[in-house]
Amino acid sequence: MSFIIISCKSKTEKKSSTETEEFSVDQQSVKKIDIHAHYNYERDYLPALFNKWNMQGILVDVSIADSVGVNRNWNEYVVHAKAQPDLFFLCSSLIGNGIDELDFAEKQIERLKVEIKEGARMVKVWKNFGMVTKDTSGKFIQIDDERLKPIWNFLKERNIPVMSHIGEPIQAWRPLDDPNNPHYPYYNDAPEYHAYKHPEIPTYETIITARDNWIANNPELKILGAHLGSMSHDVSMVAERLDKFPNFYVEAAARFGDLVGQDSEKVKAFFEKYQDRIMFGTDYGNYTSQQSISSEELKLEEQNLDADFLRLWGYVATKDSIVERGQKNIGLGLPVKILNKFYYQNAADFLKLEQ
Repeated sequence: MSFIIISCKSKTEKKSSTETEEFSVDQQSVKKIDIHAHYNYERDYLPALFNKWNMQGILVDVSIADSVGVNRNWNEYVVHAKAQPDLFFLCSSLIGNGIDELDFAEKQIERLKVEIKEGARMVKVWKNFGMVTKDTSGKFIQIDDERLKPIWNFLKERNIPVMSHIGEPIQAWRPLDDPNNPHYPYYNDAPEYHAYKHPEIPTYETIITARDNWIANNPELKILGAHLGSMSHDVSMVAERLDKFPNFYVEAAARFGDLVGQDSEKVKAFFEKYQDRIMFGTDYGNYTSQQSISSEELKLEEQNLDADFLRLWGYVATKDSIVERGQKNIGLGLPVKILNKFYYQNAADFLKLEQ
């Protein structure tokens, strides 16, 4: 059975009609780009649903190494984007396997040249750097490794930005004993990334420091911090990096629960101050072909995805009560000017999309 990467399915609770109307914005009138999506396969319902939400998406590739080699979704994404060119753009990926080879950087650059021609507008690096992949000496490869420098120089010259999912939420290094933790379901299902149980994994501070060094050492490379830069538990930490690094931006995919868990006025002030540097993302996607699931499952998938979009909209666009991944609060009620930037304009400018 196919499934969507989703948060808890809680419905947005309405406040009084007067208060709701005060912050009412037509969701269809705001153009949207989901800058962090994983729709491997076509769905008959996606064009209509995306049109309903006035939305496009970036299909973000992920490179995962196993005993056989490196698995990717790139080929499926290329097919999907070609079939729906008005809906989807492409993001390639980079992994550190083979970094000790003398021609590692050269090979990766040649591959990226091909994938940029195929439509890649961004390249993703993720938590393999720092947490998983080791070089031949047995050391975890950090993102500021000098052997990666030629690749950053190449991307800078091509004006291709990097999506950076480096590190994990800080809860990954803490005991997983609170079901109300917004990341409890994930680490319960993916214990290999629960660093608390793997003391060999470098500390949160080590990985974030390496990430910060990398940003500082590549000031002309545009970097998008996926998942609020793995600092989603505290928007003050995110703000500190945005102040320090002019080339750093963030998106909120799969971290709305962390935002809901913080003071809404503080989060709203964060969105107001950094309204040109924050983007909308979801981490939603599908991983099986449409032919492999029943019509009932397909309809449920569509309904769940629509409900997820609505819940996230309720958080940023209204002051209604919200429950996200077990966290309860009220919405931000952002003005339409900021909603337009968050949902669309910042991503369009960042990726230089035709408008």
